[in-house]
Formats: sequence, C-alpha cells, structure tokens
Amino acid sequence: MNNILNQIIWGNSLYNWIVATAIILILCLIIKLLRSVVLKRLKRWAEQTNTNWDNFAVSLAESAGIPLLYISSFYFGLNTLAFPDKVENIIHVAYLAAFTFFILKVISAAFRKFVYSFIRREENSEAKEKQAGGLIAIANVVIWILGVVFLVDNLGYNVTTLIAGLGVGGIAIALAAQAVLGDLFSYFVIYFDRPFEIGDFVVVDNDNGIIEYIGIKTTRIRTLSGEQLVCSNTDLTNSRLHNFKRMEKRRIVFTLGVTYQTTHQQLSEIPALVKEIISSKPKLQFDRGHFSGYGDFSLNFEFVYYVLDPDYNIYMDNQQTVYLEIFAEFEQKGIEFAYPTQTLLFENQTAALAHRIN
Repeated sequence: MNNILNQIIWGNSLYNWIVATAIILILCLIIKLLRSVVLKRLKRWAEQTNTNWDNFAVSLAESAGIPLLYISSFYFGLNTLAFPDKVENIIHVAYLAAFTFFILKVISAAFRKFVYSFIRREENSEAKEKQAGGLIAIANVVIWILGVVFLVDNLGYNVTTLIAGLGVGGIAIALAAQAVLGDLFSYFVIYFDRPFEIGDFVVVDNDNGIIEYIGIKTTRIRTLSGEQLVCSNTDLTNSRLHNFKRMEKRRIVFTLGVTYQTTHQQLSEIPALVKEIISSKPKLQFDRGHFSGYGDFSLNFEFVYYVLDPDYNIYMDNQQTVYLEIFAEFEQKGIEFAYPTQTLLFENQTAALAHRIN
C-alpha cells in the first residue's frame, strides 16, 4: 500500500495528489453549502428589507464571490503540490489574474450601482441614467487600467517604466486627439453642470429640437422637421443655448390695430375687453394692455400676458382661443381692424387753374 501511495506522478507522490484533491473537494463542498444555505437565507432576508443595497451585495457575492472562492480552493489545493518553477509561476499568475478580474468586477459594479442609486433619487431619472452611460464607461476604463497596473506590479515587474510610458503615450494621444478630448471634457461639463438633459427642448443658433442622446463626443437632437441633428459637445457648451424645457412661464406680447374711424368710447373699452378674455383662461395671466400709439393707418394697442405652462402646444391653443374671442367681440361691438390703406386727394384742375389766374 505504501508503495502505491509513494508512487511519483508528475513530480508528486500519489498520496500528495490525494491530499490535494481532498482539500479541493472539501473546500468546494463547503462553498456549495455556503451557497445553498447561507446565500439563500441572505436572499430571503434582503427581499424583506426596504433598501436594495443588500440585494445588490447578495447578488454580487453570488456572481463574483462564489466563483472566486472556487478558484481559490483549486489554487490552495494545488499549492500543496510541488511543481517546476515555470508551472508554479503559471498557476500563480493565473490565480492573480482571476483574483484581479473578480475584484475589478466588484468595484465596477459597485460604482455603477452607486451612480444609478444617486440618479434615481432625482427627477427624470430614466433620462439621466442614459446620460450617465458615458461617465460609467470612462470610469470603468480607468478602473480596469489601474487594475492591470496593480496586477503587473504584483507579478514583480517594475511599473514605474510602464506608468512613464503611459504618461508619454497619453501626451502624444492628447496632442493628436485634441478635438476628441475637448468633447470628452465638454461631456463632463454637460453631465455635472446639466445645462440640458435628455428630453429638453433647446434652440441652438438656427436649429431647434429635443435632446435625444448625450454621448461622450456628440449630442443628438431630434429637430422639429424630423431629422436627427448631431452636434459635438464642445460646440454645444460654447454656444448660447436656449432651454425651453426649464421655462416656468411664457411671456406673450401682441399688438392690435383698429381704424381711425373707431370712436373714443370704443377705444376706451378695448383694454378691459381684452383683459377679460385673457383672464378668463385658467392657464393665462394677464399683465397689461394699453393704447400704445398712433400708426400710419391704425390706432395701436399693445397687450402682454403670460402662459403658465412651458408646453408650446398649450401656448398656441390658448393664443388661438384668445384671438378668436377678440375677433368675435370686435365684430359684435362694431370695432374694425385696421389694414394698410392710403387716401389720395385729387384737386379739381379747372378750379385750381382759375385760382392761379386770379
């Protein structure tokens, strides 16, 4: 029996292989019991709580912690055996790579969860979650780069040269891609300063539309005519942008012109008449109305009111109703709207000639 157990297989006795296998199987059995008993109880407990962070922690332990424990059990079992230096180095590197992968996965998932949980506390969270996609992607790149540097350092390599090389390479890339980096920094400005968000109606120079997507380099706007307008983030942050979504109320100014044949009594009634029409609408707030001046062919009135809703369709519906009611009231009271006219006076030529002779 001892001869069989002392038989050498790949540089280790059969006894050592049995011990290593037993260690791996025992650890795997413990991990299986941990997953089937402890994790199930933790899941039931997490489902009964109000917060979702505990659900996230349990799911992360199941998706990353359990696989890492299985890999660690194999690593610790194999460590009881003697292998050539090259094989031991391969096993060590593989374990460090797997360990780094799962740790970075946990950090990346935790960062994403933190950002989304913070966003969900605010209004219009769904649109903001889409906007945060670029930020999370950039953060993940940074996290994984730092993880790779950490892995290389733990493998015994000098990372100073690597970091210096990355720095020089970064400078070269920055010089070669100034426009891209400018848009990237503009993306951070848009995300943190929030001059506009997805779903906002904006006007930029001669273009207008609804913000549809905010990316790392470009922002896409769905114009009123239907096409998609793609703008670089730098252009938007450097432009004077009108954000109508954040308008609390809309100020409307309009003028009316009536003919010079309108009587004084009728002129006196016009401001009160228009005020009554505007004030009768629930979403309109009358500001002022005045006889503003004498025109070339009309007596002019100026009126100002506010629409207490930023929606453009509501503004147009109310304005149409106001104009129609003004027209109806003027028609009923015999007040005529003015339009461009000219009166030409012709002098009688015979009378004019006699006047000149005399």
